[in-house]
Amino acid sequence: MINGERPPFSAVEVLYRSENFLVVNKPYDVVLNWDDPSRTDTLQHLLQERFPDLVDQSLKHCFRFVHRLDYSTSGPVCIALNKKAAGHAGKAFCQKQVIKQYLALVRGHISEDHLSIDKAIGEQVTPDAPVPMCVEGTPGCQHPRDAVTQLTVVERGLFEGQPATKVQLCPVTGRRHQLRVHCQSIGHPIVGDYTYSCRQDTEPYRMMLHAQKLLIPLKGEVIDIETVDPFTTTFDPRWQSAER
Repeated sequence: MINGERPPFSAVEVLYRSENFLVVNKPYDVVLNWDDPSRTDTLQHLLQERFPDLVDQSLKHCFRFVHRLDYSTSGPVCIALNKKAAGHAGKAFCQKQVIKQYLALVRGHISEDHLSIDKAIGEQVTPDAPVPMCVEGTPGCQHPRDAVTQLTVVERGLFEGQPATKVQLCPVTGRRHQLRVHCQSIGHPIVGDYTYSCRQDTEPYRMMLHAQKLLIPLKGEVIDIETVDPFTTTFDPRWQSAER
């Protein structure tokens, strides 16, 4: 991506491939799969076109996605190429052996260099609420579950002339929209997060959240992926670091 322009959909990068796994770099604003087979703007459809030999017609969505990324989030997605591999990877996720690290640009300058955000997350059931998830204590929040995110400041700067901070986010738990909810809860929503900015942050071309690192420590095959930081001035001059 140069100057915030996404590459052609067909140019999705293959990050890793073996007999058991395929890892690709999912673009932002792309859904993994969809129940409607006529929808072609999905990662599933792209994989079907590029790797027809890997399609498993016995599966509803043709591929064994080991984990998921939100529609707006970019970064590595791992696909198991057989049932046994899917089982091993699924076990690693269930046993919390997998390490995931994200990069994000958030609004404002965070004063602390490191934060441990320990706030339970539940469903927002208030009618017409603009957000689906919320932290415990929010009016209308039901069935909150423990959620912990480790936040480390990478650098402070400006995005489109407004104060912003680049942070590394490490989810200890895996709740729905956890990183987005936790950032919003400390007063620093992710740049371009339309939903958790209460529908106010509409100018950026994307939500600035990228899954930079994925480590799945499997016996006999360690999947260790680290992608390029998309939030640099070289890739996107809208971002300007103030720490040079």
